[in-house]
Amino acid sequence: MMRSLVTGGAGFIGSHVVDTLLQFGHEIIVLDNFSTGRPENLSHVQGQVELIDCDLSTPGSWVEKFKNIDWIFHLAALADIVPSIQKPDAYFRANVDGTFNVLQASVAAGIKRFIYAASSSCYGIPDHYPTPETAEIRPQYPYALTKRLGEELVMHWTQVYKLPALSLRFFNVYGTRSRTSGTYGAVFGVFLAQKLGNKPLTIVGDGTQTRDFTYVTDVASAMITAAMSDRVGSIYNVGSGQTVSVNRLVELLRGEKTYIPKRPGEPDCTFAEITKIGQELGWFPNVTIEAGVAKILENIDYWQNAPVWTPETIATATQDWFKYLS
Repeated sequence: MMRSLVTGGAGFIGSHVVDTLLQFGHEIIVLDNFSTGRPENLSHVQGQVELIDCDLSTPGSWVEKFKNIDWIFHLAALADIVPSIQKPDAYFRANVDGTFNVLQASVAAGIKRFIYAASSSCYGIPDHYPTPETAEIRPQYPYALTKRLGEELVMHWTQVYKLPALSLRFFNVYGTRSRTSGTYGAVFGVFLAQKLGNKPLTIVGDGTQTRDFTYVTDVASAMITAAMSDRVGSIYNVGSGQTVSVNRLVELLRGEKTYIPKRPGEPDCTFAEITKIGQELGWFPNVTIEAGVAKILENIDYWQNAPVWTPETIATATQDWFKYLS
């Protein structure tokens, strides 16, 4: 039996990776400190997964869990733009120190495969769409920078310590179990809570900006496909193969709408060039935006207790965004 360890496995993407690994018959250990993850995300697999509450930014007894593990999927991280501006020290500890500690534990344990969850935010506002992996790296805020630094650590450990690792840069992941609380962040969580609260959906700018919305099960599939490959030391974009306007998303969600000011540092488009991962790993996305949104709406009660944002509360929460990124 294969044994896999998923850091951040109680989180949005991590819990879907756990589901996919279970389908392959893996024995699984999850490490999570529940800063953003939720035990409820794994309640449907209770008894099938060993769940450890720990802080990866500090070496501890959790390193013992790496013994006899075959595959590592490193998803544990702090996300969101605004809080990374406000608390860069916390983001550095979680996303850089945490990654360093996980890499050290992986090398010591002789891990067979290491898959890192990187972020397309490393591209900043790119020059070309769709954006290839060779695009210039331009982090706009501490979250993007710390995820990129984590990726550099992974690639360096592959070079120096021969860790068999790959890095996957995710584009605008959405789907069931996405975060329901915390500082103002991802568009889907904001829109779904507003829809449940009978509030208008807050569209940034004029809504013509487009995003490469990638469904979470496609992302989980990409991670497993990467682990099953024999490639080492490569970086791959993971996207949907299309880019969709925010206005189109609002149409699919069937909500009333209102408009708020455009924000600095946000690209007008995100669009992954996914030729490389298709050619080298044989991975392709399967879920269309229409199918993905329909699945979310079937499970919309998950966001019942999420904060309902208004133009006024968003303006207050994003003051530092405008202050530092203008």
